[in-house]
Amino acid sequence: MTADDKVWIVDDDRSIRWVLEKALMQEGFQATAFEDANHLLSRLSRETPHAIVTDIRMPGIDGLTLLAKIRMEHPDIPVIVMTAHSDLDSAVSSYQGGAFEYLPKPFDVDEAISLVKRAVAHHHEQHQGALPASTPAKSVDIIGESPAMQEVFRAIGRLSQSHITVLINGESGTGKELVAHALHRHSPRSSRPFIALNMAAIPKDLMESELFGHEKGAFTGATALRQGRFEQSNHGTLFLDEIGDMPLDTQTRLLRVLADGEFYRVGGHVPVKVDVRIIAATHQNLERLVAEGKFREDLYHRLNVIRIHIPRLRDRREDIGMLAQHFLARAARELNVETKMLRPETAAFMQQLPWPGNVRQLENTCRWLTVMASGREILTADLPPELQQVTSHEVVRPVQTWEQALAEWARKSLASGSRELLNTALPAFERVMISAALNHTGGRRRDAADVLGWGRNTLTRKIKELRMEVEGEDEDE
Repeated sequence: MTADDKVWIVDDDRSIRWVLEKALMQEGFQATAFEDANHLLSRLSRETPHAIVTDIRMPGIDGLTLLAKIRMEHPDIPVIVMTAHSDLDSAVSSYQGGAFEYLPKPFDVDEAISLVKRAVAHHHEQHQGALPASTPAKSVDIIGESPAMQEVFRAIGRLSQSHITVLINGESGTGKELVAHALHRHSPRSSRPFIALNMAAIPKDLMESELFGHEKGAFTGATALRQGRFEQSNHGTLFLDEIGDMPLDTQTRLLRVLADGEFYRVGGHVPVKVDVRIIAATHQNLERLVAEGKFREDLYHRLNVIRIHIPRLRDRREDIGMLAQHFLARAARELNVETKMLRPETAAFMQQLPWPGNVRQLENTCRWLTVMASGREILTADLPPELQQVTSHEVVRPVQTWEQALAEWARKSLASGSRELLNTALPAFERVMISAALNHTGGRRRDAADVLGWGRNTLTRKIKELRMEVEGEDEDE
């Protein structure tokens, strides 16, 4: 990095512009902020930066349109796309449009700075041609704004131009097949077949025939030639769910197909060539199965090229309300009835449940509620008995944000008859912020004032007004 490295930021949110501009300048970049894409494009016609950070949803020209224009006219400028509306389509559109990286809000400033440094380093190292912007098929089945789901969306986005083998792992009911569908739908093979096969649901003596097909007369009942799943998914994607349940002899045949791109039908003598992308999934620990001799190590390494972990529902509990409302709306359409709504206290209670069956259990619960709940608004008492009887030690207690904690404090204070709340809250808030800033800067007041957005004199005055005992003195005192 050099002092000549220029980074541009465009966001209609003034606070985001301010935070990023200040943080980048502290790291030695020449940072320039724009409130809309038009101003940035006007400046871009006269000079070029080393990296651009853009919001995705803005008035006028949005971030994806801006990305497309930059990629067309200045393909060597890396663009980081950020958004508060974090969904799969945004992530895939960003990566397919040629974004260097996708940054969901709210973001950690250190993470954002790290991405910018990588982008600038990339700009210095090489110049890439423009990638064509494309609009992916809409997907509403994978829902989530939690950090854990953002990692899944990022992975799908990064793999959207790839044919590479992927291994998906996660508990039963987390949505592994939905992710496999999304990987196929956002891949170069999207117009070709997607075939799904659950290894745990196929009798072992029929598995090879199911996968590789059979010739006429290969065994009793084989009255005609039958194509297996590999042939049916030729030039497309074959999703092998619960791969850990595949028998060892079938694992050997699968390994040979992955290595050679060809196989023999059961009872056949002529090799069949195929071009198939494999996506495998399991809820089991494949490493342990390998150690126990139940899964071939060489096949494991063939499958484990890229791994995507699907989080448990209780690890993404901030998504539960959104998912529940989606499933309630879907159940209402299926049953041709009015969509039911969760009461706030019901949604809060559901967020705290352990959900051992994950998203599938939540979906089934919403279908049950659509049929069984008497009113349009769903009360906690309307939930299935097994959910109401969850013991206290099984309940997941959510960690409150500071805004939620402040709101709860305000409600309790007002309920107890307190008045003039701001006279209590504002000094306490300022004390916390000042202490945090001074701890962050090692007691350097000038730097602490800068990160707080104050002048040095303002910080000194506030410390005195609040009668704070602060180690060290102002540098100029």
